[in-house]
Amino acid sequence: MRGLLETVAIIVIALLISTALKTWVVRSFYIPSESMMTTLQVDDRVLVNQLAPRFGPANRGDIVVFDDPDHWLSAADTVEYTPNPILEFIGLAPSDAGNQLIKRVIGVGGDTIECCDAEGRLMVNGEPIDETYLDEGTAPSEVDFKVTVPEGRYWVMGDNRGNSADSRYHMDTEPFVAEEDMVGTVFLINWPFKHFSWVSNPEDVFADVPDSQGITGN
Repeated sequence: MRGLLETVAIIVIALLISTALKTWVVRSFYIPSESMMTTLQVDDRVLVNQLAPRFGPANRGDIVVFDDPDHWLSAADTVEYTPNPILEFIGLAPSDAGNQLIKRVIGVGGDTIECCDAEGRLMVNGEPIDETYLDEGTAPSEVDFKVTVPEGRYWVMGDNRGNSADSRYHMDTEPFVAEEDMVGTVFLINWPFKHFSWVSNPEDVFADVPDSQGITGN
Protein backbone atom coordinates (compact mmCIF):
# COMPACT_ATOMS: atom_id res chain seq x y z
CA MET A 1 0.00 0.00 0.00
CA ARG A 2 2.83 2.39 0.85
CA GLY A 3 4.49 1.69 -2.50
CA LEU A 4 1.19 2.31 -4.30
CA LEU A 5 0.71 5.64 -2.54
CA GLU A 6 4.25 6.73 -3.42
CA THR A 7 3.63 5.82 -7.07
CA VAL A 8 0.39 7.81 -7.12
CA ALA A 9 2.12 10.77 -5.47
CA ILE A 10 4.92 10.70 -8.05
CA ILE A 11 2.40 10.63 -10.91
CA VAL A 12 0.41 13.52 -9.43
CA ILE A 13 3.55 15.61 -8.90
CA ALA A 14 4.74 14.84 -12.45
CA LEU A 15 1.39 15.95 -13.86
CA LEU A 16 1.47 19.16 -11.83
CA ILE A 17 5.00 19.95 -13.04
CA SER A 18 4.00 19.16 -16.63
CA THR A 19 0.96 21.42 -16.36
CA ALA A 20 3.04 24.26 -14.89
CA LEU A 21 5.66 23.92 -17.61
CA LYS A 22 3.21 23.94 -20.49
CA THR A 23 1.22 26.80 -18.96
CA TRP A 24 4.05 29.16 -18.02
CA VAL A 25 7.39 28.05 -19.47
CA VAL A 26 7.57 25.99 -22.67
CA ARG A 27 4.89 25.02 -25.17
CA SER A 28 5.04 23.05 -28.38
CA PHE A 29 3.44 24.34 -31.57
CA TYR A 30 3.21 22.94 -35.06
CA ILE A 31 3.59 24.88 -38.31
CA PRO A 32 0.38 24.62 -40.39
CA SER A 33 1.28 26.78 -43.40
CA GLU A 34 4.11 27.81 -45.74
CA SER A 35 4.29 31.41 -44.49
CA MET A 36 7.64 30.92 -42.69
CA MET A 37 9.34 28.67 -45.26
CA THR A 38 11.98 27.62 -45.51
CA THR A 39 13.05 28.66 -42.02
CA LEU A 40 10.09 26.68 -40.69
CA GLN A 41 8.38 24.09 -42.86
CA VAL A 42 4.85 22.74 -42.86
CA ASP A 43 4.29 20.25 -40.02
CA ASP A 44 7.48 21.21 -38.18
CA ARG A 45 7.10 21.14 -34.41
CA VAL A 46 8.70 24.02 -32.53
CA LEU A 47 9.25 24.81 -28.87
CA VAL A 48 8.27 28.26 -27.67
CA ASN A 49 9.72 30.06 -24.67
CA GLN A 50 6.63 31.51 -22.97
CA LEU A 51 8.69 33.30 -20.30
CA ALA A 52 10.32 35.61 -22.85
CA PRO A 53 7.42 38.13 -23.06
CA ARG A 54 7.29 38.33 -19.27
CA PHE A 55 10.95 39.37 -18.96
CA GLY A 56 11.13 41.94 -21.72
CA PRO A 57 10.01 42.95 -25.19
CA ALA A 58 10.77 40.90 -28.29
CA ASN A 59 13.71 41.93 -30.46
CA ARG A 60 13.87 42.57 -34.17
CA GLY A 61 14.54 39.22 -35.82
CA ASP A 62 12.82 37.05 -33.21
CA ILE A 63 10.37 34.44 -34.47
CA VAL A 64 7.32 34.76 -32.24
CA VAL A 65 3.96 33.13 -31.61
CA PHE A 66 1.14 35.56 -30.87
CA ASP A 67 -2.63 35.71 -30.47
CA ASP A 68 -4.58 36.83 -33.53
CA PRO A 69 -4.55 40.67 -33.27
CA ASP A 70 -7.77 41.38 -35.15
CA HIS A 71 -9.25 38.58 -37.24
CA TRP A 72 -6.10 37.96 -39.27
CA LEU A 73 -7.27 34.34 -39.36
CA SER A 74 -10.50 33.51 -41.11
CA ALA A 75 -13.16 31.27 -39.59
CA ALA A 76 -12.11 28.59 -42.05
CA ASP A 77 -8.53 28.79 -40.72
CA THR A 78 -9.48 28.47 -37.06
CA VAL A 79 -12.02 25.68 -37.50
CA GLU A 80 -9.35 23.51 -39.16
CA TYR A 81 -7.39 23.25 -35.90
CA THR A 82 -8.39 20.15 -33.94
CA PRO A 83 -5.61 19.16 -31.51
CA ASN A 84 -5.03 15.57 -30.49
CA PRO A 85 -6.54 15.43 -26.96
CA ILE A 86 -3.71 13.26 -25.62
CA LEU A 87 -1.00 15.56 -26.98
CA GLU A 88 -2.97 18.52 -25.66
CA PHE A 89 -3.16 17.01 -22.18
CA ILE A 90 0.59 16.39 -21.92
CA GLY A 91 1.44 19.80 -23.36
CA LEU A 92 2.67 18.81 -26.82
CA ALA A 93 -0.26 20.50 -28.54
CA PRO A 94 -1.91 23.71 -27.30
CA SER A 95 -5.68 23.93 -27.16
CA ASP A 96 -5.76 27.52 -28.43
CA ALA A 97 -3.24 27.35 -31.29
CA GLY A 98 -6.06 27.70 -33.80
CA ASN A 99 -6.22 31.39 -32.86
CA GLN A 100 -2.48 32.01 -32.90
CA LEU A 101 0.07 32.85 -35.59
CA ILE A 102 3.83 32.66 -36.03
CA LYS A 103 5.89 35.36 -37.77
CA ARG A 104 9.22 37.20 -37.52
CA VAL A 105 9.51 40.57 -35.75
CA ILE A 106 10.80 43.20 -38.19
CA GLY A 107 9.98 46.36 -36.28
CA VAL A 108 9.48 47.28 -32.62
CA GLY A 109 7.84 50.31 -31.01
CA GLY A 110 9.07 53.57 -32.54
CA ASP A 111 10.61 51.92 -35.64
CA THR A 112 9.81 53.10 -39.15
CA ILE A 113 9.75 50.28 -41.70
CA GLU A 114 9.67 50.99 -45.40
CA CYS A 115 9.67 49.01 -48.61
CA CYS A 116 11.94 49.39 -50.32
CA ASP A 117 15.25 51.05 -51.23
CA ALA A 118 16.69 51.23 -54.76
CA GLU A 119 18.14 47.72 -54.33
CA GLY A 120 14.81 46.26 -53.22
CA ARG A 121 15.73 45.92 -49.53
CA LEU A 122 13.54 46.69 -46.53
CA MET A 123 14.61 49.73 -44.54
CA VAL A 124 14.29 50.01 -40.78
CA ASN A 125 14.74 53.53 -39.43
CA GLY A 126 16.32 54.48 -42.74
CA GLU A 127 18.88 51.64 -42.69
CA PRO A 128 18.57 48.94 -45.39
CA ILE A 129 18.79 45.36 -44.10
CA ASP A 130 20.02 42.23 -45.86
CA GLU A 131 17.63 39.53 -44.70
CA THR A 132 19.79 36.41 -44.72
CA TYR A 133 16.89 34.21 -43.54
CA LEU A 134 14.99 34.73 -46.83
CA ASP A 135 15.43 32.15 -49.57
CA GLU A 136 17.58 33.25 -52.48
CA GLY A 137 15.45 35.15 -54.98
CA THR A 138 12.71 36.00 -52.47
CA ALA A 139 11.67 39.64 -52.71
CA PRO A 140 11.52 41.35 -49.29
CA SER A 141 8.02 42.55 -50.20
CA GLU A 142 5.86 42.60 -53.29
CA VAL A 143 3.90 45.57 -51.97
CA ASP A 144 5.23 49.02 -51.08
CA PHE A 145 4.54 50.41 -47.63
CA LYS A 146 5.86 52.77 -45.00
CA VAL A 147 4.74 52.55 -41.39
CA THR A 148 5.82 53.72 -37.95
CA VAL A 149 5.23 51.17 -35.22
CA PRO A 150 3.40 52.49 -32.12
CA GLU A 151 5.00 51.96 -28.74
CA GLY A 152 4.11 48.60 -27.25
CA ARG A 153 3.47 47.13 -30.70
CA TYR A 154 5.34 45.05 -33.29
CA TRP A 155 5.44 44.84 -37.08
CA VAL A 156 5.73 41.19 -38.12
CA MET A 157 6.33 39.43 -41.44
CA GLY A 158 6.62 35.85 -42.65
CA ASP A 159 9.87 34.65 -44.21
CA ASN A 160 7.95 33.40 -47.24
CA ARG A 161 7.02 36.94 -48.26
CA GLY A 162 4.96 35.94 -51.28
CA ASN A 163 2.76 33.63 -49.18
CA SER A 164 2.30 35.31 -45.82
CA ALA A 165 -0.78 37.28 -44.73
CA ASP A 166 1.23 39.33 -42.24
CA SER A 167 1.22 42.95 -41.04
CA ARG A 168 1.36 44.26 -44.62
CA TYR A 169 -2.08 42.90 -45.45
CA HIS A 170 -3.99 44.29 -42.46
CA MET A 171 -3.27 47.99 -42.89
CA ASP A 172 -7.00 48.77 -43.00
CA THR A 173 -7.72 47.09 -39.64
CA GLU A 174 -4.87 46.30 -37.20
CA PRO A 175 -1.43 45.66 -38.70
CA PHE A 176 0.48 45.66 -35.41
CA VAL A 177 0.83 42.99 -32.72
CA ALA A 178 0.42 44.19 -29.14
CA GLU A 179 2.87 43.16 -26.42
CA GLU A 180 0.02 41.60 -24.45
CA ASP A 181 -0.79 39.35 -27.42
CA MET A 182 2.69 37.82 -27.44
CA VAL A 183 2.72 34.14 -26.46
CA GLY A 184 6.44 33.45 -26.71
CA THR A 185 9.62 33.19 -28.76
CA VAL A 186 10.54 30.14 -30.85
CA PHE A 187 13.88 28.65 -29.82
CA LEU A 188 13.94 25.06 -31.15
CA ILE A 189 12.68 22.93 -34.02
CA ASN A 190 12.21 19.57 -32.34
CA TRP A 191 10.36 17.53 -34.99
CA PRO A 192 10.80 15.95 -37.47
CA PHE A 193 14.21 14.87 -36.27
CA LYS A 194 15.88 15.69 -39.60
CA HIS A 195 14.93 19.35 -39.03
CA PHE A 196 16.12 19.37 -35.40
CA SER A 197 17.95 22.66 -34.80
CA TRP A 198 18.15 25.68 -32.52
CA VAL A 199 16.37 28.81 -33.71
CA SER A 200 18.47 31.88 -32.98
CA ASN A 201 18.02 35.59 -33.57
CA PRO A 202 19.86 36.78 -36.75
CA GLU A 203 21.43 39.70 -34.91
CA ASP A 204 23.78 40.63 -37.78
CA VAL A 205 20.80 41.51 -39.98
CA PHE A 206 19.72 44.32 -37.64
CA ALA A 207 23.11 45.21 -36.13
CA ASP A 208 23.40 48.55 -37.94
CA VAL A 209 19.79 49.62 -37.47
CA PRO A 210 19.45 52.70 -35.28
CA ASP A 211 16.54 52.78 -32.91
CA SER A 212 14.04 55.60 -33.01
CA GLN A 213 16.34 57.70 -30.81
CA GLY A 214 19.31 57.11 -33.13
CA ILE A 215 21.12 54.55 -30.93
CA THR A 216 22.53 51.62 -32.88
CA GLY A 217 21.53 48.13 -31.73
CA ASN A 218 19.08 45.24 -31.91
